[in-house]
Amino acid sequence: MAETICRTLRDGGLEGEHAPALTIKDSVASPFGLDVFAYVLTQLSNYILAGKSQSRGLVIVAFSRSPSFYVNLLKERGIDVNSSHKWVRILDCYTDPFGWKELLNVKEVSQETSTLSSFCNDVRDLEKLYSSIIVQGKGLIGQGKGHFSVAIDLVSEMLRHASISSVGKLLSNLRSHDQVSSIFWLLHSDLHEVRVTTVLEYLSSMVASLEPINRTTIGRKGDSGNLSLLEQNFRKGKFHVRFKRRNGRVRVMCEELHVELSGINFTSVSSEDGIINQRLLPKVQFNLQLSEKEQTERAKVVLPFEHQGNGKPIQIYDGRRSLSENKNEETLVSTAKLQTDEDTGKGEIIYFRDSDDEMPDSDEDPDDDLDI
Repeated sequence: MAETICRTLRDGGLEGEHAPALTIKDSVASPFGLDVFAYVLTQLSNYILAGKSQSRGLVIVAFSRSPSFYVNLLKERGIDVNSSHKWVRILDCYTDPFGWKELLNVKEVSQETSTLSSFCNDVRDLEKLYSSIIVQGKGLIGQGKGHFSVAIDLVSEMLRHASISSVGKLLSNLRSHDQVSSIFWLLHSDLHEVRVTTVLEYLSSMVASLEPINRTTIGRKGDSGNLSLLEQNFRKGKFHVRFKRRNGRVRVMCEELHVELSGINFTSVSSEDGIINQRLLPKVQFNLQLSEKEQTERAKVVLPFEHQGNGKPIQIYDGRRSLSENKNEETLVSTAKLQTDEDTGKGEIIYFRDSDDEMPDSDEDPDDDLDI
């Protein structure tokens, strides 16, 4: 499933559509958001280097880590950093977010990252930040109709200095830019109100939520069982992903992630654990599906007021008769007419509607199909 996310970001969007967007949500109970972000970043970088991605470059907007962190990350994952200036740019919003060091003429740029990174000296000005991202992306792909991807390592840091409406506008503008192939970002969901998380999820075509394996109660004295469960939560967790398709359908999938020294690994969740890949269904306390036995039993149920027939063929009057029935009716009518004339000396007019276009007569029974 994690591979599905990476392939979706790799393939980008169709012409005239918004770029695929991924929100990675974590919390203090399952703090693996940066590991998942690094995994997606590495996979997308490999696709770009192999020429298998729609995008030809990657712009990393670094809020929570320095540019040297991402350079070392790429090195550790076996990616050639010497040629990285041709396909990656790092917009440094970490080193000097308010421009104080620039005023003091303090420079903290390593030679290794100087060719890859550029400073953003005012993270509160999101319009300037948007322009800087686009400029960095176009610097990678040059003139033409190429595409580039955008990775924002922590939107929660942006929300410290700007409103959710401003951040949402920035992300929406990036998605709708015709040269942005895909975009993904990290969010610490437990730091924000529900409405903030809802807005960012609405802007995303994919939402990856990290949840703990075990729900524990922290702070109880002498509860060694909770400490053991808490230790498990810092080694592995649940990885829930919600995909929004182009046709409007939503699909929810789940995997289990394990954090190791070598990186992060994803494994499928067995049906024995009660969690299976499924389409989005409302969370209710009863089963929405019927077994074969239940369907058979339901067919045997007699509905109230339904015609039972009483051993005779069930005939429901529909206001008209077929040709074969009409002949029988003519015989019956003529016989009944003779009997009526002989017995009472009075006649009766019998009329059958010729077409469904005619309105029913006022004396017809609308509940003729019910035993009332």
